[in-house]
Amino acid sequence: MALFIPTYFSPISQYGAIFNSKTLEFEVEDNFQKQTYRNRCYIYGANGKQSLNIPVSYPKTEDRKKTKDVFVEENSNWQKQHYKSIKTAYNSSPFFEFYKDDLMRLFEKKYKYLLDVTIDSFLFLNDALELQKEYSLTQEYEDSPSNDFRNMASVKAHPKCITEKYFQVFEDKFGYLDNLSILDLLFMEGPNTISYLEKVSVTLE
Repeated sequence: MALFIPTYFSPISQYGAIFNSKTLEFEVEDNFQKQTYRNRCYIYGANGKQSLNIPVSYPKTEDRKKTKDVFVEENSNWQKQHYKSIKTAYNSSPFFEFYKDDLMRLFEKKYKYLLDVTIDSFLFLNDALELQKEYSLTQEYEDSPSNDFRNMASVKAHPKCITEKYFQVFEDKFGYLDNLSILDLLFMEGPNTISYLEKVSVTLE
């Protein structure tokens, strides 16, 4: 069982590990941490690397904020802003048109909890890539599990990830950007994303 933190349109390195794992379990009993991919992803925008952040809030009655209890900030138009940014960045990519209708549904759905957003982003990619990966949610926090990929959710962590380069929309302006959101790879490579992920090698440091 490979253990992951559910993240928002995970970076390519994490999907390389997910693709190469037979069984998945998502950690939901951990404490929420800032500076992670739980509520952010990075795409290749017209001005270079662009961060998309989901604004969150926390239960006021608890000292420790578990990830599963974190709310999506009310009265925020983050969904409209994120979809607009993604469309602007990838409208000219080879495969955006193929996936945009299913993607749009995620940005039209009302969310209360961040966990639901991250699980739905996984389900979108699980379907788009035809991974057919089943998953479970943790029932309690485990300190030292085997096949622990939870650290990959940290923006500050830099897992050693061996990947091949692929063409990116704005590469001629800003050069190649490594390990962006899996969306960047999906919109550029489409069905060939699977062949790419097969060659991804991830080593946790």
